[in-house]
Amino acid sequence: MSRPRVVLLFLVVAAIIVFGLIWSLRRSRAKAVAVAAPVSAEATVTREGDDLTPTMLYAHNIRLRKGPNFCIYIRWIRGQMVRTNPQITPSFDDPDSFVLDIQKGVINANIGDIANYLNASAPPDAPLKKISIEPDGDQIRLRGTVHKIFSIPVELKGTLTYTQDGFVEFHAAKINVLKIPLKGLLGGFHIALSDLVRSTNIPGIVVAGNDIIFDTTRVLPPPHIRGQLTAVKVKPPDIVVVYGNAPDNDAQLAKWHNFLRLNGGTIGFGKLIMRYADLTMIDASHDSWFDLDLVNYQAQLVRGYTRMTSQAGLEIFMPDVDESAPAKAAKSVTLEWLRDCNRALPPDVPAGK
Repeated sequence: MSRPRVVLLFLVVAAIIVFGLIWSLRRSRAKAVAVAAPVSAEATVTREGDDLTPTMLYAHNIRLRKGPNFCIYIRWIRGQMVRTNPQITPSFDDPDSFVLDIQKGVINANIGDIANYLNASAPPDAPLKKISIEPDGDQIRLRGTVHKIFSIPVELKGTLTYTQDGFVEFHAAKINVLKIPLKGLLGGFHIALSDLVRSTNIPGIVVAGNDIIFDTTRVLPPPHIRGQLTAVKVKPPDIVVVYGNAPDNDAQLAKWHNFLRLNGGTIGFGKLIMRYADLTMIDASHDSWFDLDLVNYQAQLVRGYTRMTSQAGLEIFMPDVDESAPAKAAKSVTLEWLRDCNRALPPDVPAGK
């Protein structure tokens, strides 16, 4: 064999050996990394980089608007923001994309607001109209009119409790028609509890005997709330719902700032997607409740102040929904502004030294 061929053969063999060593080293290193840092089942990440773990949720003193006709008062809650669809990132712009799964907490609903919501959201063929609700000791009294040949005033009095399935239950202990006990009129009017609330007309409401069972995740607008109920009580002017072993100490709760904090998982808001979420919305108003409308949150963001933390999180100080603060930078920064370094900063931007 000639000398050039021997040299060429030697180079080819050497190249194969070097390639094999490099491949072997990379494979060993990959195995070492896999052993040193195993992937946690609780931190599953998609190829796109989305953290699929539920986002942890903490909130104090939030008046959360649920649609145009109803709001709830979150005294405090701890829970999770859970996807309703594994393929869709939870987003404030789509309140149906997530459910608030409460582990423990206290939520109030104003009794008058409940009556207004039932009147505003009732379908045209609802049997019970002109509903009013008022507290009566530890019970509630519900009045309305039902059409049976002609309009008949009806009054129900009963207690509120909860079921093991997490539903709210109203037990009608007494039903009056025309201020006369119902039993005396059954022969003439044939009115039953199912005549007052036809569950087939209102999703999320079921009538069973003398009980009306409410699935609040279907009756109320999103964002929906679920969790293990441990108490439902009348505390005028509100109905108080307790989740888990949550204490209800007004003096201690009043010491907290009004805020909503989200941590972990992936969330969306506007054009932004935040992975490994670290977002805190803080009430910039000086009042008892942080009035928050997640459906129309962007108007609050524009009038608020946002800053990034050293851990790449966001802190957003927001005014209440209806606070009459002037809108800040109404226009975005334009290309013309960027071309002229002598133009002043927008009025809402803190100037550096």
